[in-house]
Amino acid sequence: MKNLTLKQLRYFEAVARHGHFGRAAEACAISQPALSMQIKELEETLGTELFERGARHVRLTRFGEDFLPRARDVLRSVEEMGDMARASRDRLGGRLRIGVIPTVAPYLLPTIIGDLTRANPDLDIHVRETLTPRLLQELAEGRLDTAILAVPVALASLAAEPLFDEDFVLVRPRADADKPVPDREKLREMRLLLLEEGHCFRDQALSFCSLESSAPRELLDGSSLSTLVQMVGAGIGVTLIPEMAVPVETRSADVAVARFEGERPKRTIGMVWRRTSPLARQLERIADTVRLSAEGLRNAAAVGGPSPS
Repeated sequence: MKNLTLKQLRYFEAVARHGHFGRAAEACAISQPALSMQIKELEETLGTELFERGARHVRLTRFGEDFLPRARDVLRSVEEMGDMARASRDRLGGRLRIGVIPTVAPYLLPTIIGDLTRANPDLDIHVRETLTPRLLQELAEGRLDTAILAVPVALASLAAEPLFDEDFVLVRPRADADKPVPDREKLREMRLLLLEEGHCFRDQALSFCSLESSAPRELLDGSSLSTLVQMVGAGIGVTLIPEMAVPVETRSADVAVARFEGERPKRTIGMVWRRTSPLARQLERIADTVRLSAEGLRNAAAVGGPSPS
């Protein structure tokens, strides 16, 4: 198979990931005909088809399904060779691919990126914001170097460095600001607005309230924390949000913020990466920078943010 190339493997992996030649070509910054030609040449080299091509879909053949993990192993190994070279240098530079969950990204990323860039001027930071399952998948496939998400993560293949603990706060209509803060039993009786399925923050909030994800229709779903807070301001219900989101999400909403008494809902945010990553030592240093950035941001929010009722 002397004609098999890394470029062909990258294009094959992209088509498998996107399930579409056009979207794969766009992601690879190449024309669709050129990508299709490379895939065709790869199939000719292998002597078998990798995809079933339909009018509206592209599916892996049985051989394609078996070939995909091997191709990803090769691509990940090539990436790690480059990481080894970068890790041998004292100063961290080059591309760093960071994944972040949506309930952290808008509030932490601007500060983190600024601090990391100042500490590592040669660093080229690429950010990916998506849900935890996708981040873990892309970490495993070598398409991300590290991710910032809620820990612990039950994957032995990943190293995890806790960054900080964070309370959840109650957001309710401003008219309810003087009412007693409900405990978890009272909260279960209220119309609770939560993020849609797939967000780990939703599961954490449900766990605090001892509710099942499939329960009562008084649980209403939103696509973002901003949407939830605006719905609360419109008098539709109440919601929980992470403390770091308060200054951003409540500044233009007619809502009141309250802290729970006694046992409080909380989460631990951490940074994870593959244990086999050649950049592990550098990522530990980056985790230290992120931790300090988050601490400064949270302290500033505590001083200058809206005062909980």
